[in-house]
Amino acid sequence: MTAYTLKQTGDMLQSKQISATELAQEYLAAIEAGNPAINAYITLDKAATLAEAAAADARIAAGHATALTGVPIAYKDIFCQQGWKSACASKMLDNFVSPYTATVVQNLLNEGMVTLGRTNMDEFAMGSTTESSFYGATKNPWNIENVPGGSSGGSAAAVAARLAPAALGSDTGGSIRQPASHCGITGLKPTYGVVSRFGMVAYASSFDQAGPMAQTAEDCALLLNAMASFDERDSTSLEREKEDYTRALNQPLKGLKIGLPKEYFAASNSADVQTALQNVMDLLKAQGAEMVDVSLPQTELSIPAYYVLASAEASTNLSRYDGVRYGHRAAQFGDLDEMYSNTRAEGFGSEVKRRIMMGTYVLSHGYYDAYYLKAQKLRRLVANDFQTALQDCDLILGPVAPTAAPKLGSDIHDPVQMYLSDIYTIALNLAGLPGMSLPAGFSSDGLPIGVQLIGNYFTEAKLLGVAHQIQQHSDWHSKAPA
Repeated sequence: MTAYTLKQTGDMLQSKQISATELAQEYLAAIEAGNPAINAYITLDKAATLAEAAAADARIAAGHATALTGVPIAYKDIFCQQGWKSACASKMLDNFVSPYTATVVQNLLNEGMVTLGRTNMDEFAMGSTTESSFYGATKNPWNIENVPGGSSGGSAAAVAARLAPAALGSDTGGSIRQPASHCGITGLKPTYGVVSRFGMVAYASSFDQAGPMAQTAEDCALLLNAMASFDERDSTSLEREKEDYTRALNQPLKGLKIGLPKEYFAASNSADVQTALQNVMDLLKAQGAEMVDVSLPQTELSIPAYYVLASAEASTNLSRYDGVRYGHRAAQFGDLDEMYSNTRAEGFGSEVKRRIMMGTYVLSHGYYDAYYLKAQKLRRLVANDFQTALQDCDLILGPVAPTAAPKLGSDIHDPVQMYLSDIYTIALNLAGLPGMSLPAGFSSDGLPIGVQLIGNYFTEAKLLGVAHQIQQHSDWHSKAPA
């Protein structure tokens, strides 16, 4: 049962071929058997999971079920849920049990989805490999010597290993799309503001966005239907009419214009990535789509702009973790200042400390104008690039990352190299645009490779429709690791 997509699983629950309780038990057994090898899950509560499954069965029996009722889902450890530990994979929050539930989680609970557990991540979502976790690295199910990507690596690994039919991730600079690519699944970053951030622990507030991760574009569309909502508790939430994100799944691609940015087809991309892009271009052309050359000239400048701004926001957001109100507190200290410093020194890992220091520096007197203000201007230029390019095309196609998943340990000790690997994903977060990763082939050593589709604001339905048509004419998304 654990091999089926979210859509197939929901259909079987609706037709009562299996009960939500039986399904939850099968996934819990699969997690018990498979998780020790890859460390995708870091928090489980079998009693809570089975209680939610029993409630879903009662709802189905009463005839009040939705398409998602009884379907299990995993949540990245960044999402709060009442009664569950939400640690953000950090020692700082290792003892934090949330007293409230994130809006996006509550939306899915309202649909009757069943919580499987919390998945591993880079500490406070800072990283691209899921190696900075306090609970140890997650391993790629396709080859446990490789990283699954990050920071939503646990969610991607759980779906790829068939330890969940779907999962939630968060995307600050590519943290849904990049691990989805490295693990061979589908992941969507919606337009900024479409999904509420309330109850999602903040890293960089003007970048963070929750999104679905699943086997297929159809699965992601079904999840986004439930996830997207206006939330008055989130000041950045957008008040829009409800829309059906499955409405374009069966639209033909004839006449569609796909933009190919010259900056995204760089010589530094591996041959395997170039092959994956060509695979998708050939498939799109065969369905009547047209390829159009476009340019995104600020691509290289997006990296310094992003890391200045995101680090500045991280420095501000993480100042709340001081040992006074909640979370870790140092056992040994002399006065209040020493309690602050000892708590933060013990509670945060090296990557988090690095970004806090960088963010504090660029916000400090004498450097604000030179770094932070200049990065904000670059952010506008990046957004303008996309608007110019999208005047000539409907969607943009490009790579997710320059290579397939790297080996464990190869990037964690070289932060600059890790930052550079995000070159194709962070620009979307600077601009607030939607984008998604979908499987498009495999490297010469058998690792998955994804490609990225980018749309204009609020074009999630179009993105999902094009991705669905690609998946209707290919089988990369259906492959699973042994």
